[in-house]
Amino acid sequence: MDPHAPRTAPVPRVGVVVIGHDDAAHVTSAVRSALAQGPVVGEVVAVDDCSTDDSAELLTRLAASEPRLRVVRRRVDSGGCGSPRNTGLDRVTSPYVMFLDSGDLLPPGAADALLRAATDARADVAGGLCVRREVPEKGREGAEKGREGAEKGREVPWEAGLYAARAVYESPAQRPRLVHDTLCVNKLYRTDFLRDHGIRFPEGRFRHGDLVFSARVLAAGPRIALVPNRVYVRHVRGCADRLPSSPDRAGIADWRARTEASRAAYEILLAAGRKELAREARAKFLDHELRMYACELELHDAHHRRAWWTLTRAYLAEYDATDWEHRPTAPGCLVGRVVLASPEPRDLPRVRALASRPARLLPPYAHTPDGTPAWSADLPRITLDPLLTRPVRFLPLTVDAELRPRARTALLRLRLHELYGRMAQAGPEALEVEWRCRATGRAVGPRTTVGLAASAEGSAGVCWSAEVTLRWAAFAFRRMPAGGAHVWDLRLRVRFRGGAYREVTAQVRAGAELPRRCAVVGARHSVVLMEPYSTYSGALALRVAPASRGVMSVVRDGLRRLLHCHSRPQAH
Repeated sequence: MDPHAPRTAPVPRVGVVVIGHDDAAHVTSAVRSALAQGPVVGEVVAVDDCSTDDSAELLTRLAASEPRLRVVRRRVDSGGCGSPRNTGLDRVTSPYVMFLDSGDLLPPGAADALLRAATDARADVAGGLCVRREVPEKGREGAEKGREGAEKGREVPWEAGLYAARAVYESPAQRPRLVHDTLCVNKLYRTDFLRDHGIRFPEGRFRHGDLVFSARVLAAGPRIALVPNRVYVRHVRGCADRLPSSPDRAGIADWRARTEASRAAYEILLAAGRKELAREARAKFLDHELRMYACELELHDAHHRRAWWTLTRAYLAEYDATDWEHRPTAPGCLVGRVVLASPEPRDLPRVRALASRPARLLPPYAHTPDGTPAWSADLPRITLDPLLTRPVRFLPLTVDAELRPRARTALLRLRLHELYGRMAQAGPEALEVEWRCRATGRAVGPRTTVGLAASAEGSAGVCWSAEVTLRWAAFAFRRMPAGGAHVWDLRLRVRFRGGAYREVTAQVRAGAELPRRCAVVGARHSVVLMEPYSTYSGALALRVAPASRGVMSVVRDGLRRLLHCHSRPQAH
């Protein structure tokens, strides 16, 4: 196709299936974002999954003035996302179909970008970038304003590497990494492709049905086109009101459902003869599911930990030697080997740190009798010798931090640990220190670079240390969000001899007591509360809240530390 040829007006060829359950505050906004895609969207099928609020009435009123919108009301609550999506898929008459959850948005131009990619490449599936945004719940009257604010803030991309550039694959086997993107909502599907291969979502209360649906799609061997466009905005709301993380991950049932869905995806790909994709599905479980839940394990009681550990060991026992050798130095693989090797939960702080992003391997650093690096002295069969040859920019380095308060400042002491001789070999020279706002991604100021000095610190062995002065006023004069608090994350870059570097976070030093909350005068003589704290992954962070709302902000955001809200459809 001539890239300079004029584009013709898009033909209505896309149907969008929007699903919702008791989400009256957001469902019409989701539907409007689908209709706002323009003439390329010929129909929007809104499936209400037996809502008990006024969702269906709102949709019906909207449909009265919008001929492209059809509303389907299910008589029985399915309890999941699969059944309403299948209901919508059955009603779609367009050549291509997309899926949208009631709490989310399609950004302008999403459908057009995906349709052009699919038609230009004659692809069965076209995918684009999904971004995740955490939004404070405001109720229906403030939903629109909240969405506008969300669009302007920081967005976290999902599987960004897949969508860095345009690409076309004749078969998924050409890019096994496609297995890692198990979302269905950031893609456009050729409707007849799904119907000809009988590809549907699991029905009823099946959790994590996207994993199974995506495996069925890849097993059918579609031609796939990818675009770098931002095509889906996933909103995560109201997390601070739920413990310990979200209703889905509060109990062991969700982890059992995760393992069952992952097992089903693996078996679907293996049965279709997609052995490389099946192996990649197992690697994806280690890198994503296992790391995500292992990070939260310490938040649960002993009974939950034992149940989780037992269930995980049973699932990992199904892996063969080739699965473990696929990426032997990957953090998830190391975590999985520790779990499989021990009948009881153990070393949970080290497991949590290794499962975090970026991964950290905490001391002590043990060796076998012949000098081979090992996980621990009592678990020598978990060898870590691949770390001896891994590039320094991928190593699970540990930097710990200690804050010592002063009058208007605090002294931040940072310590980089040795890692089986790799640090001495690489020659750490300096640390670049930066505080970034979690909500906006903006830095509090320019990066500070400090030199690292080698020292021997008792049983910790050789370390490299640096000190930075933290000025409270630099945070106090930042504009506060309306009625809330800012959280600032400490980001570090370790610079090595020869120009190599590694991005890391700082672990709160074991046994170190963080400074108590303090009050600082901020902009316009306002009083701001500053509170250093340790995140759920053990990293150092700083919470800054207006004193007028400080008590509630500190309590609310203290709960938020326990949360790890990942992409969860808002329909149920």
